[in-house]
Amino acid sequence: MKVHFIAIGGSAMHNLAIALHKKGFEVTGSDDVLFEPSISRLAKHGLLPQQNGWFAEKITDNLDAVILGMHARADNPELLAAQQKGIKIYSYPEYVYEQSKDKLRVVIGGSHGKTTITSMILHALQAAGKDFDYLVGAQLEGFDTMVKLSDAPLIIIEGDEYLSSPIDRRPKFHLYKANLAVISGIAWDHINVFPTFENYIEQFEIFIQTIQPNGTVFYAANDDILGEMIAHNQSPVAKIPYKLPQFEVVNGVTLLINEGVKFPLQIFGEHNLLNLEAARSICGELGISAHDYYTSMVTFKGAARRLELVGKNEVTNIYKDFAHSPSKLKATIKAVKAQFPRRQLIACMELHTFSSLNKDFLNEYAGCMNEADTAVVYIDAQTFVQKKMEPYDESVVKTAFNQQNLIFFDNSKALKDFVSAQNLQSKNLLLMSSGNFGGLNLNELASYLLNK
Repeated sequence: MKVHFIAIGGSAMHNLAIALHKKGFEVTGSDDVLFEPSISRLAKHGLLPQQNGWFAEKITDNLDAVILGMHARADNPELLAAQQKGIKIYSYPEYVYEQSKDKLRVVIGGSHGKTTITSMILHALQAAGKDFDYLVGAQLEGFDTMVKLSDAPLIIIEGDEYLSSPIDRRPKFHLYKANLAVISGIAWDHINVFPTFENYIEQFEIFIQTIQPNGTVFYAANDDILGEMIAHNQSPVAKIPYKLPQFEVVNGVTLLINEGVKFPLQIFGEHNLLNLEAARSICGELGISAHDYYTSMVTFKGAARRLELVGKNEVTNIYKDFAHSPSKLKATIKAVKAQFPRRQLIACMELHTFSSLNKDFLNEYAGCMNEADTAVVYIDAQTFVQKKMEPYDESVVKTAFNQQNLIFFDNSKALKDFVSAQNLQSKNLLLMSSGNFGGLNLNELASYLLNK
């Protein structure tokens, strides 16, 4: 098979390219801009384009397929050439389905927790010695790539609700046709694509409709909006709730309790314990006992940037987290406060995505940082320029967050100076963003704070 990737540098795209290369496909690709780790990883497998840019001549008649990434535009020269030649064009979720249509497909959906739940399932399957393929949205310890495609009979897919490609406006998770599925919760996101909450909820209703006959969806019992949607859904599939397991926190360690046995976990927070139960529900369907599953979770460290411990000493822990939406922000802050109730919490978050920066959406953040002892919001002033959005000042942010003592920065140096000046004695620091705080090196910052 000869496959060409348009926008090969994307996170999922370059991992899919490597997976197909490992499977024996002849893979080529293009992109107008590439970043690490895509550059190094593509180069390692001989897949790095010789030069950046789009080249219609790369679209040759002997191609079996073109895979189109979301980063490309609808007027991309290579896309136009492929359309003119009549070459089959796939979005990456379409192609993942094409490669897995004869497998048992497990799809993890929801507004939050998708990566963590998927990672937990992969960790448990690996511990059980199962053969499986996967697509996950973060680099995981013990896994070389974020995508694996082989002859395995099973695939675990993180099912994102964002659009599939510039010419396919369907959410990705509609295309996988799950046999087993999870919905972790529903909290409005992607306002640029789904302008109303009702329109956003509708995507999850359609997702349930795509589940195959005799399929099952597990859903979070604590989510009232999700529960109401499930109650009215007419799809003829099994709908099974999951809820918080029994647990206790002792000296900063969460112990999960199952049939009188206590399992010390490296993760914490009620949201993660719910994620853990979602994964257990799936693993039970895949033949892994509850005891074996919980035993495997003792060694699970979490996915990258999901309450990831950057550094610690006897009196301070410093975490970084991908949280950026209101529900994720609130859950992450609550988790750290509950785990360390005697320590104050400095919580810093970056408004970075189109949705989070949208002035019409900003009020969704009201009260979500109230549990932090010190709340800091950062916006890189250049982000407004890059996204062609009208900038606003700190008064707008404070009003939206409904927190007048909130501290605001739009300059990364000022943010770094503020954080560097903090005395972290008996305090934790939580850094939350889907961006990079204007290029701050969080590892260096953490090292300085812990050793000063």
